[in-house]
Amino acid sequence: MDMERKQSELIDHFVKRATAVDAAAPLADLILEATAHPSLFAFSEILSVPDLAKLKGTQYASSLYVLRLFACGTWSDYKCNAGSLPALVPDQVRKLKQLTVLTLAETEKVLPYDQLMEELDVSNVRELEDFLINECMYAGIVRGKLDQLRRCFEVQFAAGRDLRPEQLDNMIQTLSDWLGTSDSLLHLIQEKIKWADIMSETNKKHKKEIEDKVEEVKKSLKQADLDLRGHEESFSESGGMMDYEEDRVRPKRRRQPMHKEG
Repeated sequence: MDMERKQSELIDHFVKRATAVDAAAPLADLILEATAHPSLFAFSEILSVPDLAKLKGTQYASSLYVLRLFACGTWSDYKCNAGSLPALVPDQVRKLKQLTVLTLAETEKVLPYDQLMEELDVSNVRELEDFLINECMYAGIVRGKLDQLRRCFEVQFAAGRDLRPEQLDNMIQTLSDWLGTSDSLLHLIQEKIKWADIMSETNKKHKKEIEDKVEEVKKSLKQADLDLRGHEESFSESGGMMDYEEDRVRPKRRRQPMHKEG
């Protein structure tokens, strides 16, 4: 995140300066400064400044091509056109080689040493590994593992570069595919939510029906208990009255007279 913020600040700085410059020579100097800056790796926004058109048709027109090269080219591209371009200062050479590593890492996550040495004009493995460690990994633009046994660089992370014109169609198609997939996924999620809501409502209704039935059974049991108690009390009172009546109507036994002996 710190690297992204720093990139944004640097881009904004150079864009404002390019917008304020009126003459071709200062613009060429600004391009040299930007492309040699050790912490700047994105150039498309600077390239889009309208005032850079002032370089066309002047002796500094090649500086505009250099800026395009740093936006989306590689060290090999520079070598192929070196005869028509100004010589690069050491900081620019290092920067363009760093950007070349980023370009290679866009499509391949395992970069053979032989390929890297050819693309970067490096003559031996020691020099290549020093460049990858000191100028790329320490700079924070790539992370990875140097595999000396397999003679390759395993890329774990690489900062993105400015898009090349030929990449726009692929990027648009990729974004369109992603949008279509996202829409399908969103529709599926909405259907799942709708189904979950229906099931939730059904469960609530079923739970309410069960609770109502339980309450109804409780009321029935309570009423049955009250009725039973009423019958027991009535039976008890009736039984006591019957005992009393039986005592009244039952004939009393007469006592036999006692006879005296002579």
